[in-house]
Amino acid sequence: MRRLTPYLLALPSWMWLSIFLVVPLAAMASVSLQTGNAIDGFAMTFSFSNYADALSTYSPQLFRSLGYGALATVAMLLIGYPVAYWIAFKGGRRKSVYLFLLLLPFFVSFVLRTISWGFLLSDDGILLGTLKSWGLLPAGFHVLATTFAVVAGLTYNWLPFMILPIYVSLERVDPRTVEAAQDLYASRAAAFRRVVLPLSLPGVFAGVLMTFVPATADPVNAQVLGGTGNTMIGNIIQTEYLTNLDYPTASALSFTLMAMLLVGIFVYAKALGTENVLEAAAR
Repeated sequence: MRRLTPYLLALPSWMWLSIFLVVPLAAMASVSLQTGNAIDGFAMTFSFSNYADALSTYSPQLFRSLGYGALATVAMLLIGYPVAYWIAFKGGRRKSVYLFLLLLPFFVSFVLRTISWGFLLSDDGILLGTLKSWGLLPAGFHVLATTFAVVAGLTYNWLPFMILPIYVSLERVDPRTVEAAQDLYASRAAAFRRVVLPLSLPGVFAGVLMTFVPATADPVNAQVLGGTGNTMIGNIIQTEYLTNLDYPTASALSFTLMAMLLVGIFVYAKALGTENVLEAAAR
């Protein structure tokens, strides 16, 4: 019975994953190989051409999404790491307050926060309209419907998911190790590069995974902040599912995106060195 105890304890999670992950994925894989329409119905024909057709038709949106997701992830890392570092090492007794302020925007709906950015960045909005009235910006200057607007929206909405894992890793770093490095005549930069950064790699690894995947597949920011030239693959999948009712194409696009993200994650893990990350996490 003792041998079965770990499996019995894990059984609820296995059932949850089976019902809400494995079964939907299997159903979507089946639909991606079907042909037909919403009126006459769909039939399994093992049409692998759905993948080739979807990729050839929507490859610009697919690669644009990967590019936007990568840009937003890099921006979040550059912004989030210093914030996490400051809270972990300089926050003192107010760390909880700073973390609460960081999470405070999440008490508002994701869509409402994005729409608020739309109002803020509109041509005659509170920010740009004021600067234009003061003569600090030309009348034709605009931010919405640009790559910058979409990437900025993605960065803002997913930034806490980058900061929190990095903060957790930095919080576990013993300050005495940094002091020991400085006692051994290491400069602050060298101590950070040789001690703090390697120990924080598990947080960086987790933060990148938690932000790159949703940022790449996000349909909201491109729809609210972008224009027709900034459509991302999430918008295409949403339109194919809900508007065109072309379920095979939408499913094929979803699996193609998933496969590309998995390949990117494996390459990233290999480049970062998963063994080093696991060793740092164990410490």
